[in-house]
Amino acid sequence: MTTKISTADARKNLSNIVNRVSFGKEPIILTRRGEEIAALVGMDELKLLQEIEDRIDITDAIKAIKEQGEDIPAEQFWKKLGL
Repeated sequence: MTTKISTADARKNLSNIVNRVSFGKEPIILTRRGEEIAALVGMDELKLLQEIEDRIDITDAIKAIKEQGEDIPAEQFWKKLGL
C-alpha cells in the first residue's frame, strides 16, 4: 500500500520523506485537504515511466506513419486547430 502524507506534514519532514522515496524505494502520495495531488517516486521509477511513455509515443508515431491520410499544408492544418 502506498503511503499518503499531507503537504503540511511533508514540509515538516521533507528530508525523511526524500530518504524513504530514494533509499527505501517507497512511493509517497501527497495530499491537500484529503485530495491526492501529487506523487513522489524514486528516480528508477521515473525513468521507467518515461521509457514507457517513449515506447507509447513511438508506437503511436509508427501507426500514424502507416495510416493513409490527406496531405495538407501546415498553415491549413494550424487553421483547423485554431492556431
